[in-house]
This record gives sequence, structure tokens and C-alpha cells, in this order.
Amino acid sequence: MNIMRIEPQNPDRNKIEKLIEILKNGGVILYPTDTVYGIGANIFDENAVKKVYSIKKRSYAKPLSVCVSNIDEIEKIAYLNSNLRKFISKIFPGPFTVILEKKENVPDIITAGSKKIGVRIPDSTLCMELSKEFPITTTSANISGEKILESADHILRELGDVFDAIIDASSVKNIKPSTVVDLTGPKPKILRKGSEMPFQ
Repeated sequence: MNIMRIEPQNPDRNKIEKLIEILKNGGVILYPTDTVYGIGANIFDENAVKKVYSIKKRSYAKPLSVCVSNIDEIEKIAYLNSNLRKFISKIFPGPFTVILEKKENVPDIITAGSKKIGVRIPDSTLCMELSKEFPITTTSANISGEKILESADHILRELGDVFDAIIDASSVKNIKPSTVVDLTGPKPKILRKGSEMPFQ
């Protein structure tokens, strides 16, 4: 089992490169975000994404959110206009997931066949570095529908030895999931209340 100790806001460059190589080769990793631990895979590798669904025992009818490194990277997978860019620039990076209209290059398996995609830019240098070459999945590391697990040890006991690499950053500070905001309508709509709210 490949376990790495990494400081999320000051990650070791060599370790990041090793993790990106694992993701490039179809691997699945366990990594901390600014909310909960996530399961990461290259969204353009269908077999890797299938592993994520299998690990979580998640229905293919339920989409997976994705993590990108910056707002310009969002435009490679989703449609943005000036108003949307202005809104998301106020909340990213941070503990939010925004729902946007996806572009055709996004595999249907990620969105469960929907024309919408959930996107995150966590407030974590580690997450930004891991997703700098391609978007990665950022679904919570637990059995689908069950409780959120706050440490790598708890996750490994629950899910087993199923990851190609594990980033152990001890317990996450915030075990509430991200706030989900749908931006595909005329006004932002909150679909899930998480640790922070965008309209305060």
C-alpha cells in the first residue's frame, strides 16, 4: 500500500509528480480536500472512473463531481459566461461545488448521462496541483449514502485496500461536504447546504 504523508498547503513536488503519474496510468487515489477526503481518478479514463463507482458502491445513475485547478480549466469542460465567471471567482477556491452545463468532451459516465457537471476548486494547494494536468473526480471517500469518514485510517477500515495511493493528512478539519450551487438556471440555486454559504 502506497501511503504518502503530504502537507496539503505545501505539498512535496516529487510526491505530487508520482501521484499524477499514478492518475495518468489509470490509478485511483485517496486525497484530502478542504472539506472531506475524496477519491480521485482521471475523469477521461473510463476504467478508472468505474473503479471509483465500485469502491463507493455507487449507482451509475448518480454523477460524480470533478476537481480542477483554476477557473480557466473549468472552461475546458463546462460553459461559462462573464456573469458565471464573476460569481465563481468570488467563491473559488473554497468548499463549494457549482453545477454547470458540461461540454461534449466530458464522458457521460461522470455525469450519469446528464448535460450538467459538478465542479470544485478546493482551497487546497494539493488539490490544485493534483488536477493541474486533467480534472479528477472528487467524490467523498465513503460508501455511497453512508456517513462521512474523517481520517484515512477510518476510510481504509471501511473501504479496504482499494487505492493505488493514499495521501494521509491526518483527520480533515471540516467533515461537512461542500455546498452545492446550481448555476444552470436564471439565478443560483442551493441544492445542498454544506460548511459555508455563498450568499451571506
